[in-house]
Amino acid sequence: MKPNPKLSRPARRAVLVVHVTASASWLGLSLGLLALGTTAASTGSAATVEASVRAMKLFADWLLIPVALLTLLSGLVLSLGTVWGLARYRWVYTKFWMTLATTTATVFVLHPAVNSAVTAVAAGRPLPDAGDVLFGPVVSLSAYVFMTVISVLKPWGKTRRGSTKPQAFA
Repeated sequence: MKPNPKLSRPARRAVLVVHVTASASWLGLSLGLLALGTTAASTGSAATVEASVRAMKLFADWLLIPVALLTLLSGLVLSLGTVWGLARYRWVYTKFWMTLATTTATVFVLHPAVNSAVTAVAAGRPLPDAGDVLFGPVVSLSAYVFMTVISVLKPWGKTRRGSTKPQAFA
């Protein structure tokens, strides 16, 4: 049995560029969603509320989920195709689980909350709950900033699995 093949230098760099770009896009989209959600929650104008939640829906439908999945996939490829590994360093392991959790929350919580806000506002009702359009972006933005920090600082060292010497393969 052979150890996992590592990405070539050009492949690693290409995947790293994709990952950093997708991650920065996800962070920027969350900041944009927060600005739109804050506008929707704080304005007295029904037209502004509707425009804000419709813009949020556009972000959520066409950009947010593909960018989240691209971030998750490229991070997984990087972790499995480089010396960092998926479970060798605590910061990589933490980022993986946080990315998986935020991707899941985006699909099953944020996206439906934005859709219900749009449905209500389009039907002439007020914004159902300001928290629906604010909570997701606040949590997401906080998570992405934290993940950016640990990507730069690489804290906590190796996991128990990363501390053991790899076995020689025949």
